Amino acid sequence: MPTLSELTARLAEFAAARRWQPFHTPKNLAAALSVEAGELLEIFQWLTPEQAAAVMDDPKDAHRVRDEVADVLAYLLQFCAAVGVDPLAALDAKIDRNELRFPAAPDE
Repeated sequence: MPTLSELTARLAEFAAARRWQPFHTPKNLAAALSVEAGELLEIFQWLTPEQAAAVMDDPKDAHRVRDEVADVLAYLLQFCAAVGVDPLAALDAKIDRNELRFPAAPDE
């Protein structure tokens, strides 16, 4: 399984081979990320909670979900590379802040 760094490099090579770098600005990548997240949401938009929980049981729907997750992650990694954010470090720091903001419930 490739690392995030390897996937980020592969995405950069893919874009470079197609001369897409001029279009991969932070604004454009953030917009594309939002569009892809919307496409993921669209799969679940009108489903009941029970239907949403069972989406991955249908091979066609599961394929759509995996594709949209991949698109969201691809644009997120490219965005992070464009603005110099380490996504793992950012997430780690955010979890630390959330642990302080939202303490765990005391044991009863």
